Amino acid sequence: MQLVDAHLDLAMNALVLNRDLTKRAHDTRADEAGMTEKGRAAGTVGLPDLRQAEIGLCLATVLARVNPEGTSPLDFRTHEIAHAHAQGELALYRELERQGRMRMVTSREGLTRHVEMLSGLPGGPLPDDTPLGYVLLMEGADPIVAPDRVEGWWRDGLRVVGLAHYGSSAYAFGTDSAGPLTEKGRALVAEMDRLGMILDASHLTDESFHDALDRFHGPVLSSHSNCRALVPGDRQLDDEMIKRLAERGAVIGAVCDAWMLEPGWVRGESTPENVTVANVVDHIDHVCQVTGTSRHAAIGSDLDGGYGTEQTPKDLDTIADLQQIPELLIARDYSDDDIAGIMHGNWIRFLGDHLPSEPQA
Repeated sequence: MQLVDAHLDLAMNALVLNRDLTKRAHDTRADEAGMTEKGRAAGTVGLPDLRQAEIGLCLATVLARVNPEGTSPLDFRTHEIAHAHAQGELALYRELERQGRMRMVTSREGLTRHVEMLSGLPGGPLPDDTPLGYVLLMEGADPIVAPDRVEGWWRDGLRVVGLAHYGSSAYAFGTDSAGPLTEKGRALVAEMDRLGMILDASHLTDESFHDALDRFHGPVLSSHSNCRALVPGDRQLDDEMIKRLAERGAVIGAVCDAWMLEPGWVRGESTPENVTVANVVDHIDHVCQVTGTSRHAAIGSDLDGGYGTEQTPKDLDTIADLQQIPELLIARDYSDDDIAGIMHGNWIRFLGDHLPSEPQA
């Protein structure tokens, strides 16, 4: 069944980890044999694997943080450097577009054209020449040098913005920190409102989450978030957050990162022998139970988001194994329509409702 994945760090894998996205994950593992850094020789995603997974549309990220004291390759000393790095990630997507491997989706008309192309394909793995449609998502707003600079990113095709990643940004507080939106964050969400951007609530602390939803009046989604009721921690959404998102018509993408699937997971020490794709479905099901409908549940796998098979469900070797999800939902008495919505329909409906229309000629 065709699948929409709302969170893939494709360009980060290419520019930070020097991975060739045109290769299969198993071939990239062979390239990295002997490397000992986290996630190396254990990747799950390449463009061929996305076609095998029947993923013809995704939200693809640009990601760069401002943290002068940080040691991660995603941390930069200034907003100007973070901006330049994120523009480099966008340049990679543009080059893959020129090669016919990807296709940016910036409008509802463009979405309709891409979805119609995909719907005309036979079932099963997508043909090798199928371009991956992508909506551009900024994970953490630090590449936006100042609030009034977001319009330039809009012209570049950016349609979805998350305000923070791990720690604090100039605009908000993310995972493992605490606090509401900053003064610049309040100005940024006002500019996003004016332009018609979509807010990604993923990674926001409780204070920043509620402050953002109080101040931002446009469309909201959570590209990759799991449920705090099942796995405690400030990275997860509690039931009040899930309900607030549902009231705004949001869709929530379930994540495949094992530390977000098993309570008590210790990053760098735990192993996923007790974690399966069924745990991902637990979080999908919880969103459905809390909201009373399947319309707000979907997938935002975050696969290869800084980790590999050492931190994925034990029955997930590549992203293609997400195709287990329909059968797991059938076993829980979900209808065909519910399953189609969770796999692709809910994201397509949301984007169709909230992407801008193309300018009239």
